Amino acid sequence: MLEKAPTLMTAKQAPRHFLDIADLDAKTLRNIIDNAHAMKRAGKRVPHELRPKGVEDAVLVLIFEKPSTRTRVSFDVAMRQLGGGALTLNHTDLQLGRGESVADTARVLSRYADGIMIRANAHATLAELAQHATIPVINGLTEKSHPCQVMADIQTFEEHLGPITGRTVAWVGDGNNVAVSWMHAAVRFGFTLKLACPKELYPDPEVIEWVRREKGKVEIGTDPKEAVAGADCVVTDTWVSMGQSDADKRKTMLAPYAVDAELMSKANKNAVFMHCLPAYRGHEVSEDVLEGPQSVIFDEAENRLHAQKAILAWCLGG
Repeated sequence: MLEKAPTLMTAKQAPRHFLDIADLDAKTLRNIIDNAHAMKRAGKRVPHELRPKGVEDAVLVLIFEKPSTRTRVSFDVAMRQLGGGALTLNHTDLQLGRGESVADTARVLSRYADGIMIRANAHATLAELAQHATIPVINGLTEKSHPCQVMADIQTFEEHLGPITGRTVAWVGDGNNVAVSWMHAAVRFGFTLKLACPKELYPDPEVIEWVRREKGKVEIGTDPKEAVAGADCVVTDTWVSMGQSDADKRKTMLAPYAVDAELMSKANKNAVFMHCLPAYRGHEVSEDVLEGPQSVIFDEAENRLHAQKAILAWCLGG
């Protein structure tokens, strides 16, 4: 009888998915962030002690149902710097676009590759993919959450201001998928998160209830000045995301939540400004804030690469 070819993960091991920050415990998340810091210090060639054995032979499949710049490039380069490879597929490149089930796609890709990253239109697609895959699945963004982005944001915060535990972060604008991942992170990393959102755009009530059960330090209101007062970090995002059809209504509703120099002045003197990009100057953020000395947006963008290397090392080292 022929022996089964070895892989990074044996059939008896459950795959280490990275679907949401809320799914992992604080110790695991802390280790991933610490590894991300170490990987950035190490440079382009990640030393063997920071990556699991066999990752240099690993292949990551990248699936995109939405356009992408940072997610696409950072995951591809991350796999190369870990010594492996990546295969990028758009939704139309797959039989998914012609009716093949997500479950069957997961089973097939599990026979070819060592991991899957998906930027999905629907969170349900991510969940079904993870349910049926026997290799790790990573959430590259859904309409409900964006955990890889916020892991990079935490790394960026700590580079500039030190440990995030016990500090205060302000979110201003739409209570969207990135805001939800910040809420998950506030609970797991032990910092205070103050959100200012129009009531019509509050985060998912289920997430608010989860934070309450977990006794997280998360405050939600409608006043941007109140949220930003005394914050160590101010974060916002675009007012209109991909696929949203109510652009004019959202712009009117969110106009009072624009982050400008006056609003930033309410934060701590050494506070940093973050935005996951792409940014629309003169809308959710003013030019002088985005290009000002408190802005760390390009460090934040770079750290997508390093945080994702650490996430991949954790997933593939299962």
